Amino acid sequence: REAPVPKMLAPCLLRRVVLAVPLVLVVALLLSEPIRSDQEAGTAIPAESRPCVDCHAFEFMQRALQDLKKTAYNLDTR
Repeated sequence: REAPVPKMLAPCLLRRVVLAVPLVLVVALLLSEPIRSDQEAGTAIPAESRPCVDCHAFEFMQRALQDLKKTAYNLDTR
């Protein structure tokens, strides 16, 4: 025969776990430091050392032109 205590213990433990898990999550959220909107993900690069958008576009166009020249040369040699 099984003792009646374990049968009653399981629902009690389940109820405690169901109540404890959200409580722990709320406490963890309250204790964690919020992320500010001025923080960027990853490493921050100072604006002085970052190339401007126009510089990126110029470099991209230069590479595209070089690729086109190589492709034209390869077509000419065939």
